[in-house]
Amino acid sequence: MTDPKETTDTPDEPALTAPQVLRAAHEQFAELTGRSPEGVSRFERTEEGWLLEAEVVEVARVPETMSVMALYEVTLDPRGLLTGYRRVRRYERGRTDSR
Repeated sequence: MTDPKETTDTPDEPALTAPQVLRAAHEQFAELTGRSPEGVSRFERTEEGWLLEAEVVEVARVPETMSVMALYEVTLDPRGLLTGYRRVRRYERGRTDSR
C-alpha cells in the first residue's frame, strides 16, 4: 500500500510568458469563433489565470473605417487554456470613446 505522502508530485509547470499567453488566446479564440483578433487593449494576470480584451472585426465594410468592431473579454487558466469569452461592446472602427 502506498502512503499518500509518498506519491510523486509533479513539479509546478513553468509560468507562461506574456507572448505565449497572447498566442494561446489568439489561436483558441480564432478556432472557436472563426474571427481573428486584431489587437489586445487589456492584458493582466488574475488569481484564476489571465484576462484580456481583444478587438475583433465583426462586420467588414468599405471603407474600413465603417467596419463594425467588437471588444471581447477573454479568460484563460494559468496554463493558457481558454476558459471563456464574452462580447463587451460593439462599435464602428472610426469611432472613439466619448469618455
